[in-house]
Amino acid sequence: MGVFASTDDPGSTGHEQVVFCQDKQTGLRAIIGIHSTALGPALGGTRFYPYASEEAALADVLDLSRGMAYKNALAGLDHGGGKAVIWGDPDKVKSEALLRAYGRFVESLGGRYYTACDVGTYVADMDVVARETRYVTGRSVEHGGAGDSSVLTAWGVFQGMRAAAEHVWGAPTLRGRRVGVAGLGKVGKHLTGHLLDDGAEVVATDVSPRALDWARSTYPQVTLVSDAAALVAADIDVYAPCALGGALDDDTVPALRAKVVAGAANNQLAHPGIDKLLAERGILYAPDYVVNAGGVIQVADEIEGFNFDRAKLRATRIYDTTREILQLADAEGVPPAVAADRLAERRMAEVGRLRMIHLR
Repeated sequence: MGVFASTDDPGSTGHEQVVFCQDKQTGLRAIIGIHSTALGPALGGTRFYPYASEEAALADVLDLSRGMAYKNALAGLDHGGGKAVIWGDPDKVKSEALLRAYGRFVESLGGRYYTACDVGTYVADMDVVARETRYVTGRSVEHGGAGDSSVLTAWGVFQGMRAAAEHVWGAPTLRGRRVGVAGLGKVGKHLTGHLLDDGAEVVATDVSPRALDWARSTYPQVTLVSDAAALVAADIDVYAPCALGGALDDDTVPALRAKVVAGAANNQLAHPGIDKLLAERGILYAPDYVVNAGGVIQVADEIEGFNFDRAKLRATRIYDTTREILQLADAEGVPPAVAADRLAERRMAEVGRLRMIHLR
């Protein structure tokens, strides 16, 4: 089958388990990170990306799986945090055999980790992975799944953005506001539609010419700018990073003109000090793992038998969770990211402790 290496002592990161997977014949090189199973089996997507090195892939899976633990906790799910990365260019190495080999590694964990889609993987890929493992969600409707999770991811980001707008401007709407969307991928497209329906003006950018062509034909009223730097420097009220992580760094934040940051990208803060820098500049940051939880809510719902209305209702509650976090941050005099972490850690500790009560 291939090489399987697992460590239950992944160092100072706090992870329960990190698994290295390799199958030379298919070209599979993957890492599965399980940060916590305090609330239940770990749940998180599989990212397929051409990392510069194994060290870069490992760093990403550790960050992403930790973020999933906190995201799942605040979303009210009975799931811990996990994530996986497949190291390689999906356009060159992705194949049925590789995905099925990966599925067998997931199956070998016995349900400690449920996988789903992420950057570089799609619903059709999960259907292939599922031919080798029971522990996969985010599947196609034809195979009993919920389909594309970007639908509820975008809906949840929109709800979090509404809560942030209310906190800053007094009303839970983006009407009359100028919102900058960085990334017109699966989530950014849906988010743009919600914003326009709400009466917002949208400015956007993407590295893909195809995405820009889509915007021109679908929403000609959207203003397109050349790149993310131009978007950051634009006269916008809200900045919505919806591509890869690290969008908020030491160069971006000083140039940012928006009063609110709320977007779909994971790990938006380039380092822990960025949240304080945002606060010092009077920019309200809606923590990414709070507002972008709609997708994981959808795939978690699928595990118990998907019901779209139920899942959308749960994703709509991201508005309430974001409001609670922003109010807690004000009350305790801390950045919203710190307040969110405290709420997540409280739930993981209080609910996770119940597993110490042994059942016979």
